[in-house]
Amino acid sequence: MRRVKRLNLEIRVQSYLSKRQKQANQKLIKGSLDTTTEWKNARQTKTIEKVLKALQAMMGDRQRCMYCLDSHGSDIEHFRPKAAFPKRMFRWRNLLLCCSECGRLKSDSFPVDGKKPLLIDPTKEEPWLHLDFDPQTGNIVPRFNPNTMTFSEKGEQTVITLQLDQREALAAGYKKTFKNLSEEIRHFLDNPDNSIDELIAKLQEKDEHGLLGWIFLGTGSFVNPFNELQSTNPSVWSACASAFK
Repeated sequence: MRRVKRLNLEIRVQSYLSKRQKQANQKLIKGSLDTTTEWKNARQTKTIEKVLKALQAMMGDRQRCMYCLDSHGSDIEHFRPKAAFPKRMFRWRNLLLCCSECGRLKSDSFPVDGKKPLLIDPTKEEPWLHLDFDPQTGNIVPRFNPNTMTFSEKGEQTVITLQLDQREALAAGYKKTFKNLSEEIRHFLDNPDNSIDELIAKLQEKDEHGLLGWIFLGTGSFVNPFNELQSTNPSVWSACASAFK
């Protein structure tokens, strides 16, 4: 998982979403709103298809799922489920891109602490503040806070909901990315006169699962060979950290 920058929609697309939301709200007041039917009818329109294209553009050429970053993002996901939060059904900031597996696992799940969501929204926060990566297993796990001696509750609920620590194919993909990034760092350590810009470009190219956030913002800085780069080439480390914010 990685932080995703949300794009602005075309004005006419945003206007369409606002119009559909207003119509849905009116039906809700009258007690006639069927969220499944309402979304299904809207989903078949060319305008909602543009919403999907905008979400896919946010994920770059690979168009990966915003939750797992492993599979193709094939459909629109409601972060706050439309059945429980019908007033957010057509809100742009409530729409994400997900794969069929993450969509199936999340479904209408939405754990909260009061009104506070306990699922990570990658378009609003840095996932690696709540998640950690285990290089040995390839699993995504909750991040441990040594100051409070507790695991991130948001990280725990996200891992449980999406089964991020139980999906073998997902773990295999993350392990491969970890291996590729490690090799790039080792190559640079062996050739420290190489271009920093070239290193950054190669790391970005090979980071298919958002692990650069784990390395430079999370606990990956304590893992070899990344900790060696930090200790022996602090200026290079700082340049990479700035590039991958």
